[in-house]
Amino acid sequence: MIVITKSPTADTRTCDPTTVSKETLLRSSEQHIADVQQAIQFFTMKMHGEVWNHDRDKLTDIDWFHADFVTGFREHGWWDRHRQITRHHLSQPDGVPSDVNLLDVLEYIADCCMAGMARTGSVYPLELPAALLQEAFINTVDLLKQQVVVKEEVKP
Repeated sequence: MIVITKSPTADTRTCDPTTVSKETLLRSSEQHIADVQQAIQFFTMKMHGEVWNHDRDKLTDIDWFHADFVTGFREHGWWDRHRQITRHHLSQPDGVPSDVNLLDVLEYIADCCMAGMARTGSVYPLELPAALLQEAFINTVDLLKQQVVVKEEVKP
């Protein structure tokens, strides 16, 4: 969880700016910067998890992966399962998780770029539907909001 302290004094929408001292504004700004750093660190840690988990089943299920691979994926049991247990095959309708988020989008971009560059020296044009990107955006906001606990401001 990300624990932040209520801070209504750094935004003209939530306070009367004529009553906020420079020192209070400075403290509120420092607090806001620290809060944003925690949010970005949360996203970084989520991505770090994907660094180690990306396409793990290619290793743990190598026999099944290879068996489908040698058929040119005419046999595709492994491939069908792979799209269900990973979160980054966003160009396939059954590869889009119900809670798709922008971290999944970044993994999709990384996957396609690295595969394309390593295999052919180029990357085919990548496109995702605007509705999917909007859904990923909203889900990312929700993901972060679920991690935040706001505690009351402590008065000196």
